[in-house]
Amino acid sequence: MACMSGGARLMWDEAVTGYDFGPGHPMDPLRLALTMRLVEAFGLTGRMEVVAAPPAGDSTLRLVHQAEYVDAVRRASEDPASADTSRGLGTEDDPAFEGMHTVSALIAGQSVTAAESVWSGRVLHAVNFAGGLHHAMPGAAAGFCVYNDAALAIARLLELGAERVAYIDVDVHHGDGVQQAFWDDPRVMTVSVHEHPRTLFPQTGWPEESGGPGAEGSAVNVALPAGTGDAGWLRAFHAVVPELVEAFRPQVIVSQHGADTHFEDPLAHLAVSLDAQRLVAEACHDLAHRHSEGRWLALGGGGYSVVEVVPRAWTHLVAIVAGSPIDPTTETPDEWRHEVYRRTRQMAPLRMTDGRTPQWQDFHTGGYDPADRLDQAILATRRAVFPMHGLLP
Repeated sequence: MACMSGGARLMWDEAVTGYDFGPGHPMDPLRLALTMRLVEAFGLTGRMEVVAAPPAGDSTLRLVHQAEYVDAVRRASEDPASADTSRGLGTEDDPAFEGMHTVSALIAGQSVTAAESVWSGRVLHAVNFAGGLHHAMPGAAAGFCVYNDAALAIARLLELGAERVAYIDVDVHHGDGVQQAFWDDPRVMTVSVHEHPRTLFPQTGWPEESGGPGAEGSAVNVALPAGTGDAGWLRAFHAVVPELVEAFRPQVIVSQHGADTHFEDPLAHLAVSLDAQRLVAEACHDLAHRHSEGRWLALGGGGYSVVEVVPRAWTHLVAIVAGSPIDPTTETPDEWRHEVYRRTRQMAPLRMTDGRTPQWQDFHTGGYDPADRLDQAILATRRAVFPMHGLLP
């Protein structure tokens, strides 16, 4: 590894907005465009490098994905009507569309190049909010995800010599594809904080899922009760993630910041505010500086409240990566509000906050309630994996 040069990099190519499953699909690419316009309106592009990387090539995609699957995606891109549904293509969640392979590889290319730039010391932090497509499996599309850019970025870090990579996933859905990719690899610790699989896709991410033979304790799952809000979400994150990251001593942290934990998100059942999401992004930044010499790659993910939530959540993330955090009370720029109205005929949110001041009771100092469902979830995870890392449950 080279010595750190500091600085931050934002991966962006307007062509990523071509990742478009069609009218009415929740994964509306407008959320990416509106995020980038808000990032620009705040002047963040002047405070970090903005780089467009080429699409990931086949050899890179094969670090995680089966060659036969990549071929199937390419065929479906050329003839969407012939998509192989046995590989998750041409389904309701992942409809095939022309050019699907190229734009999916483009998103993956941004995350892989970002990982390379952080590992080499070219920059300290990097962010690709178009990424975080964490459901794609080695041989199948799933959950709106064609290529798993998060897993590909981690696989590239391992290829470059990383010995310990921590992956922190705070999307409302379980980070199943990344967990699957590194299930048997003790070099990667995957931590997913998500809504309980009883009530949400993909019905995985139970606390008992803790890694394969030789990698016991490398998969960590915090399954939260539906309805969990800011205080519970932050309590759970801080009761599990910091201790494990400290014990694991990662050389790089890769984090996935799906915005679909938000109380306005239409596809899930948590009740988290923008303000709590911002605090977790800051916590990931802090963990990187404490434990991985600042090396941090931040990704987007889910998030289906296209105007109200996603652009503000990810602009906060980009600002934290850039070292220029935005005060939550700041008003959204007029130019951005006009753009939102022009594109959607909706009124844009007026401030960079939901007006919340999230507070939570610390699990370690405040004690716990064995009858409380949230504390039961925290304890289940700690009992499942903490002893494997030499920690008390």
